[in-house]
Amino acid sequence: MIFDNFQRKIRKEAQLWRDEGLISASQYQQLADRYQFNNIEAATRDRSRMIAIAVGGILLVLGVIIFIAANWQEWSRDVKFILMISLFLSVTITGFYTWREPALKKAEGKKLDRSKRLLGEALLILGAFILGANILLMAQVFNIAGSTAELFIAWGFGVVVMAYSLSINSLGILGIVLVLIGYWSGLGDWWYTQGEWTWARLIVRHMPLISWLFFVPLAYFCRSRWIFGLAVFAFVSSLQFNLNPLQVLTYTDIAPWVASFAFALPPALLWSYDDLLFPTINYRLFQPLARSLALFCFGFAFYILSFRWQWEFPENGYIPPTTNSNIFRSLPIIDIGILSGLAVLQWLFLLRQRNNPARREMVFNLILIGIFIGITALVPFWHQGITRISELGIFAFNVLLVILSWKLIQEGLKLNDRPSFWGGMLLLTLQVLSRVWEYNTDLLVKSLVFVMCGSVLISAGLWFERRQSEGKSKKSNS
Repeated sequence: MIFDNFQRKIRKEAQLWRDEGLISASQYQQLADRYQFNNIEAATRDRSRMIAIAVGGILLVLGVIIFIAANWQEWSRDVKFILMISLFLSVTITGFYTWREPALKKAEGKKLDRSKRLLGEALLILGAFILGANILLMAQVFNIAGSTAELFIAWGFGVVVMAYSLSINSLGILGIVLVLIGYWSGLGDWWYTQGEWTWARLIVRHMPLISWLFFVPLAYFCRSRWIFGLAVFAFVSSLQFNLNPLQVLTYTDIAPWVASFAFALPPALLWSYDDLLFPTINYRLFQPLARSLALFCFGFAFYILSFRWQWEFPENGYIPPTTNSNIFRSLPIIDIGILSGLAVLQWLFLLRQRNNPARREMVFNLILIGIFIGITALVPFWHQGITRISELGIFAFNVLLVILSWKLIQEGLKLNDRPSFWGGMLLLTLQVLSRVWEYNTDLLVKSLVFVMCGSVLISAGLWFERRQSEGKSKKSNS
């Protein structure tokens, strides 16, 4: 649609230039061939046809669903099963062939019909939603008891299988979101109820490992940064919820190494991530994104652990549990062990790379990241397992937060990178405001600090943008 509007504007301007004599007829024809003026009307006609088919198809499917709902109670179990499966297969198969046809035409040298491809993808997404309705209705028909978590997890993995088969980004994103909804639904049951050991509870408990092993490869199938980002979010968030490291710092019935792995493992795994670890991948597609997410994990962990209330500790220190641990308490060891082993392999691969000579700055960054990981792992363990170091822990993570902020600002200035510069500025500002707000300071002091932070942000932003514009003007002049 945007490209069509651009074509129309170019055609209108080109016709005006030709009529005013600014360009010749041959030059106008060159513009017409380049921007395909003759295909504008055909594209509009095809799009209108696809819109009509899409709206009609949606109404047709809704009519079928309403018809099924009206006669649902009167039909037998076999008829219900056949109808629901037929609806799912018909919509999915139609969507698949509609989505695949433009790609086949493009392979034959014909023009790619984007509207038809979008229609096919929309039908496949509709088929994914019908899959969820099928799972729910079939469970009711066959009297299969199940929880909300089981429904969404089964539904989500079904959509993920569709995304693997077709390499469609929207299906991959939808599948991961559905699995996460199921995970969060089952997390409350796993925390607060002691029930039977079901497959859904097993998936909820192993969601960090499942997210990394199943969702990250999906990002390569679909070549999608969004899917990779969602996979990392699923891994990091599920690891934090399953290990619950903030409670580990204040309670005494969990091993002290849990908090260390919870805080240090995500950035260690993400910073050392390399696309070349996959045998069939010969390019770095997601490594820059993984390192940016590693810095985000560092910033989040440093900021959370810089608060005093996180280090409030019971007087009796760490006491090993006297009762036998149930099977669920031993399950995190599997996830932590496999993912930690993978992180070690990635770091060995990173350290052994000799394709490019290591520059001094790269070595410094590697050492700095290693120090970040080491302190993040050591301080919580020392605080809970050996002796209380509340003041030292607060000081250490505030210093780490300052160093990370300054490093981001420095990288932003050196590379003219806005995200790095503003990330460092906002992180440093957030730290100052949090410390002022956390401790009992006078309202006048708080007001003064807020005014100063706002003034510094405005001044730094204007200076940075002026510096960038001056650098671009110098390059253009040279």
